[in-house]
Amino acid sequence: MTKTRKRIILSLAAIGAVALIGIALRPAPAKVETAQVVSGSLRVTIDAEGKTRARDRFVVAAPITGRLARIKLRRGDQVVRDQVIAQIDPPPLAPLDPRQLAEARARVATAEQLKNQAEAIIERTLAECDQAQTERVRAEKLVETGDLARQEYERARNAERTCRREVEAARYKARAAASEVDVAKAALIAVEQAGQSGKAATVAVRAPVQGRVLRVVEESERVINAGAPLIELSNPSLEIVIDVLSADAVKAQPGAPVIIEGWGGDQPLEARVRLIEPQAFTKISALGVEEQRVNVIADFIAPPASLGDGYRVEARIVIWERTEVLKVPISALFRHGQGWNVFVVEDGKARRRAVEIGHRTTAEAEVVTGLKEGEIIILHPSNEITEGMRVELRE
Repeated sequence: MTKTRKRIILSLAAIGAVALIGIALRPAPAKVETAQVVSGSLRVTIDAEGKTRARDRFVVAAPITGRLARIKLRRGDQVVRDQVIAQIDPPPLAPLDPRQLAEARARVATAEQLKNQAEAIIERTLAECDQAQTERVRAEKLVETGDLARQEYERARNAERTCRREVEAARYKARAAASEVDVAKAALIAVEQAGQSGKAATVAVRAPVQGRVLRVVEESERVINAGAPLIELSNPSLEIVIDVLSADAVKAQPGAPVIIEGWGGDQPLEARVRLIEPQAFTKISALGVEEQRVNVIADFIAPPASLGDGYRVEARIVIWERTEVLKVPISALFRHGQGWNVFVVEDGKARRRAVEIGHRTTAEAEVVTGLKEGEIIILHPSNEITEGMRVELRE
């Protein structure tokens, strides 16, 4: 019995020694950074630089040939409708010069056609606004009963606001067109008077709309031809021109929200996409690469008075958004075979798991299948992390 007991003791001691040696030689747990799988909002955007632009520009041109008096207006000056902004003295004309008379009458006819077109646009835009108002009222009732998401109601309300601004812009253009008719008729009267008396009266060029002077094309007194640009005016409305890659432009839709940052204020501004221009253009990037770019035009929801024409902004066009999705940091994902994978921490060990990824941003990704809320995943997994490896949270 004594020998047997000794053998048992020696065996246990040997097993213990082997176990201690195994523990001592076992690799230390890899230190990793981790994060939790959470549910929350996710917004996918197209980020690009843009600049503000006067939505409606009006180039006031000379209605007749003659000597232009010096224009006293300067950039930034405010003008009101029908204000005299330039004066032109016509040269002496032969009695009833047929060519000058025909040109003056043609300008009147063209101006009247543009006026009629502007009035038709007003009628069409008003009809669209009535429809937008109906949609907004319907959405308001549905959101109160819980049958419509708040986001859809906001979209309908912003669509109505945008349409109202479209009406204002259309009326602005109609007033400008009416003023152009008056200017053309004044030039016709001057030509007819010159044809009868051989001496024409000075023609006063008036502002077609109320607005701001963007540029004075002809400042000095000199002889100019009919149709020569004199002054460029703009109305107070601003739009945003966002220069994006053509591959991104196809993802944007009219009415999509736009978040404006980097404009100089403390809070971001809201805007809506109005138009994706149908024609792209080639641009050389800072790295010397040829790119096909497209201009996306957006309207401010509530533009600040401090912004002006040509100001730089940073725009984020929202192409997809949800308030409640399962998401993980992009840094946790890695490719294995043909799909995406993550390492999940289970009982202190790293377990590789295949996941299906939906929408992505530069920081987060939507998880469609493969993970549950609350699970712990490893961030920035290196090649040293393998299936079943012991891991420890890095402090």
